[in-house]
Amino acid sequence: MLKIVGLTLAGVMTLGIAGAGWVYWHLNDNIKSVDINSALGDDRPAKAVTTPTAAASASASPLPTGSVNILVLGSDSRSGKENKKLGGGSSSGARSDTAMVVHIDAGRTSATVVSIPRDTLVTRPSCPLSSGGSTSVAYNAMFNSAYSVGGAVCAVKTVESITGVRMDHYLEIDFSGFAKLVDALGGVTVTTDQDISDDDSHLHLKKGTHHLNGTQALALARTRHGIGDGSDLGRIGLQQKLVKALLDQMASSSLLTNPAKLYEVADAVTSSLTTDTGLDSLSELMRLGQSLKGLTSDNVKTVMMPVVTAPSDHNRVIAKEPAASDLWKSLR
Repeated sequence: MLKIVGLTLAGVMTLGIAGAGWVYWHLNDNIKSVDINSALGDDRPAKAVTTPTAAASASASPLPTGSVNILVLGSDSRSGKENKKLGGGSSSGARSDTAMVVHIDAGRTSATVVSIPRDTLVTRPSCPLSSGGSTSVAYNAMFNSAYSVGGAVCAVKTVESITGVRMDHYLEIDFSGFAKLVDALGGVTVTTDQDISDDDSHLHLKKGTHHLNGTQALALARTRHGIGDGSDLGRIGLQQKLVKALLDQMASSSLLTNPAKLYEVADAVTSSLTTDTGLDSLSELMRLGQSLKGLTSDNVKTVMMPVVTAPSDHNRVIAKEPAASDLWKSLR
């Protein structure tokens, strides 16, 4: 997702689409942001220290090469006509339906994507509220409730609290935006290991390889009742397949020779994005994407935070120790 965002925007500007000034303004204006650093202050894990390479130091404006951790959320907000239509259910409130910690290694040619099950019981820390004041500490709270009670700021603080890993950036994409992105890319090809029949997500697929449109890909990302034991754990495997499939589709598409389609992808991406203030401009997103140009799906490792069934509730999970702590330590 990060690579798609940055390289697409870079491609739009490089091609010099007619009316490029308006295009830049429009795409830049699409992006929404949250000032997470100001809200959380210094009560956070330490930033990783990176040393510029000699080549980078010699460049006037070098691309970043150090390791970076980014919290990527898929929001299940039902606000707006398109999200309500795709999301179904209640039109009130929002939770982080998908949560992935993306760790990009130094050199930016390999990465690890760690999914955090939304049903994980955690200690949710006190989080500052934009309206003033703060939330109370909550014990045995579902992980995805952090976004519900305190938005992006609380989601980041909760992830940092349970992992001990500093989130250098934040990126959120909503339901309708994900579907539009897949459609703009011409669909995405995935292989399922079993039949899927889920009336809740409206997805019915036979085992095998399928080329999905945006609505179908979103349904796959949301499917949980039609696979495995019906929990969030089976769905995570499908979401990770989609991440790699999107990278492959980006690599195989002819976007850079089709300005109209390139702009369609860029518009779909930016209109559905919420970022931290460090990524809230086209220039920053482009630099990030360009720094990942050597990253291929073969060098992206997808894992799930190790969990076990919660003793207090067999429908919930908790981090499996020491495996979970060892995983997070490896990403610091």
